[in-house]
Amino acid sequence: MRTPIIAGNWKMFKTAKEAAEFVREVKGKAEIPGVESVICAPFTALPALAEAVKGTGLKVGAQNMHWEESGAFTGEISGPMLKELGVEYVIIGHSERRAYFAETDETVNKKVLAAFKYGLVPIICVGEKLEEREAGRTKEVCKTQTEAALRGLTAEQARRAVIAYEPVWAIGTGKSSSAEDANEVIAYIRKLVGALFDAGTAEAIRIQYGGSVKPGNIREFMSRPDIDGALVGGASLDAASYIQLVEGAR
Repeated sequence: MRTPIIAGNWKMFKTAKEAAEFVREVKGKAEIPGVESVICAPFTALPALAEAVKGTGLKVGAQNMHWEESGAFTGEISGPMLKELGVEYVIIGHSERRAYFAETDETVNKKVLAAFKYGLVPIICVGEKLEEREAGRTKEVCKTQTEAALRGLTAEQARRAVIAYEPVWAIGTGKSSSAEDANEVIAYIRKLVGALFDAGTAEAIRIQYGGSVKPGNIREFMSRPDIDGALVGGASLDAASYIQLVEGAR
């Protein structure tokens, strides 16, 4: 049985002080048995966030990392740096990283491998652009991105990874895929994982949906058999909204 995972992606929002206040508002309320609650914050907020979640069931995630352990990479953060802070998850390959910061399938794969090397669980983002969807290339794009991201992993590592299917056209637009369509694509991704590894790995890996997920539609997505949670942007910034998202994942 896969444990549902709700991961809030704060993007470039919230100071360290605001992050600590958020935890004070959600702890005890966003900790629900059978649901994993993760908060992915900006680098500057991670120390305060990690301190604030101590003694709770909340998990901390980063939004990016470099694949090298150290080096002359101005402005970058390494896996060991994140691990030392108490970070457990890291988002890799988000469409905004791909679009604005030249992330490629190759660099995504390097980061996924590095995440496991340094004891972090990657939340691997895949998904098609609007023009790709309209051209009927959704599954083709997801296949290319998924296979590239998982290259070089063992089956054991793949089982621990999280994949987030995020159609680019639905991120921050207020538009979302229907639960039925999202489940169809996620089921397809699960079959890809089975082909790359084995049926047990496909059954074990958690695959989220992301793209304008809100308290009002979370239960609809979670009612589908292959959707194991959500990677949530704007709706995760408000404490009450985040609590409702976690509640909706039960």
